[in-house]
This record gives sequence, structure tokens and C-alpha cells, in this order.
Amino acid sequence: MLSKKTVDDLTNVAGKKVLVRCDFNVPLKEGVIQNYNRIDGALPTIKKLLSMDAKVILCSHLGKPKGEPLPEMSLAPVAEALTERLGVAVKFIDDPQVTGAETQKAAAELKEGEVLLLQNTRYRAEETKYGKDEKAEAYAKELAALCDNEIFVNDAFGTAHRAHCSNVGVAKLTKESVVGYLMEKEIKFLGEAVENPVRPFVAILGGAKVSDKINVINNLLEKVDTLIIGGGMAYTFLKAQGQEVGNSLLEADKMDYALEMIKKAEEKGVKLLLPVDHVVGKEFSNDTEKKTVETMEASWSGYDIGPKTIELYKNALADAKTVVWNGPMGVFEFENFAQGTLEVCRAVAELKDATTVVGGGDSVNAVKRLGFADKMTHISTGGGASLEFLEGKELPGVAAAQGK
Repeated sequence: MLSKKTVDDLTNVAGKKVLVRCDFNVPLKEGVIQNYNRIDGALPTIKKLLSMDAKVILCSHLGKPKGEPLPEMSLAPVAEALTERLGVAVKFIDDPQVTGAETQKAAAELKEGEVLLLQNTRYRAEETKYGKDEKAEAYAKELAALCDNEIFVNDAFGTAHRAHCSNVGVAKLTKESVVGYLMEKEIKFLGEAVENPVRPFVAILGGAKVSDKINVINNLLEKVDTLIIGGGMAYTFLKAQGQEVGNSLLEADKMDYALEMIKKAEEKGVKLLLPVDHVVGKEFSNDTEKKTVETMEASWSGYDIGPKTIELYKNALADAKTVVWNGPMGVFEFENFAQGTLEVCRAVAELKDATTVVGGGDSVNAVKRLGFADKMTHISTGGGASLEFLEGKELPGVAAAQGK
């Protein structure tokens, strides 16, 4: 899948400034980082560059400040975390312009083995408007100038599906543009799982809406042996087949599409599995009255897959050699409706000699909650990016980093 250079292909970077696009879009609560996964994911690439005596300049967005220098979205806490984890004093300039005079001075004075972190790239509204206005073009040039238009490393898979100044713009303006270790890993596992899977290949899709995964379903039906569907999106498929779904989440305008996908699965010889029983509740609450049913009643809503469905899905996974999982099987945030997601998670984690790739916030949370993170082959850091990858789309950030 990876057709161009990675950070391992860089030579002669000693003494040179290297701009690295990271994904430091971490959850913050009152200025305190709640989850360090994305920071830790960036460390191998940064450490590699430091070992090569590069002058390392890091950039990232955090949240959606939409062009305003909002203090609650400052990357200052990230600079502190990086200093602690790298054992190097990471310089940080609280520059609302991101590339202003003070930042330019700090970049120019950077020494070998030193690290500079820029302020939130989205403090500038033009960051997300690359290719759409001249101000964005100018901003991309300012960012590239910080590393003397020499070397750019894109290690932010989470924004690879977006063409922004700090990824696509900079990649087009620097002499060398490569991907970092985190990006390389994402492309390798997601790419190989979908394009060159060891069979049987099973995909598990969940979440609330069919509309969120229309192209993913269509693309995966070309590649998988079995497609398992759970979560709210399953009720659109069941209703399309004439089943009662009560007050469950339903996209009536997607029922024809659901029937098309069921037909496509039959034509392709793909097993498309849907829930055969449900854990239902009266109200959208963890404490609501609940029961398990095979046939839904009009006044109830499906919030999780039932025990028979869990067994059906576990049996379908039993001999899988490649598994891609994106999306929960039910209302995972409610403990009383999390069993389906947790059991599917356990089944995937316990597979022997299989490549298992997990993406999507709730799926990842389930893996970590059960303590199975180290049992999965790869846990994706990119929600939207991993979905678009599964759709078969070329991601602008990846394409630009590969010099396309």
C-alpha cells in the first residue's frame, strides 16, 4: 500500500529542521489531558528524528477553535506531556498566529536534538481551507518555511482524510515528504486487511446510522467473506425486511439501500449477519426497564444485541483470520446495554493467529475497558480517516505524503 518514503528512508537530516505533523487532538478537561494515547503514539517518530540529530518542529490541531485563539484549546498541556515523556525540554510558543515572528525566531534558533511545538494550527481559520483561498496557500507557505522547505513528516492519520494546510499544503511545498511510524502502521494494517486479507475475512460494523457507513458497507461487500452488522444501523436492515423494530433507531430513507446491500451480499456469496434477538428498553436510559426478545414490540426500542445474536456472531468469528471492527453493537455507554459490544470484543481478542484491526471510538473504548488492547493487532487512531480508508477512498494526507 505504501508506495513512497517513510521516516526510515530519511538520510542526512542531522542539523536540519524537520516539520512533523502529529495528531495531538487529545481530550482535555480543565486543561488536564484525559488520554495520552495520541501523544504516546507520536513518540517513536519524534525519538527517531532526535536520534538522527534533527531539529524537530511539531505541529497539530486540537479541537475546533475555528480561527480563534481559545485558551482551552491551547497545546501548552501537550508540550508539558511531551517534555515529561521525551526527557527533552520541549519549547512552546503561545503564538495566536502560529507562525508569527516569535515562532519564526524560535525555529531559526533551534539546535540539533531540540524540539519546538507550535500552537494549535486551527487558531488560524485558513488551516482547514487549503485549496479554497489564497490566505490558506500563504499559511501553508509560512508553515513550510519554518523547516526551510526541506523535510516534512506526516504522522497524523487522524486528519489524513482532510486536505489542510499543515498536511497536504506543507507536503507539496517541501523537498522531502514522508510518513511517520504511526501513519505507516495505520496504512499497513488497514490497507493489508482490506486489500490483501488472509481468509476468512470478517468485518464487523456497528454504530447508530447506516448513512454513516453507506460506502463502507458497499466497499466491504466486495472483499469480505462475512459481514456482521449490529448497533442502531441494524434496525434499518431489519425493518427493510419487514420486521417490527418498535421505536428503535430507524432511517426509513435508507431501507431501499439496505435491501440492495442484502441482495449484493447474496450475489457475492457473502454472509451478511443481522441480529436475531435484542435487548430492548422502554426509554433511552441505563436504568430503564429492559428485557430480551426475538420479536420487537411497538413501544420498545432495541439497545443491544441479545444472547442468541452474540453466539451467532461469535461462531462467525471463530475461524476468522482477518477481522476489521468499527462500531459498537449497542448503546455501549450504558452498562446495561454494553454486553453485546463487550462479548464481540472478547471474541475478537481471543482469536489465534488472526490479524485484528479495531477503529472507531466506542470499539476502541470496549477494547481498553476489557483490558484487551494488547491482544489486538492494531487499534486505529483515526475515526473518520479509518472509515474513509475502509470505503476505499484515497486519503489526501496520505497521497500528499507519498508525493502523489
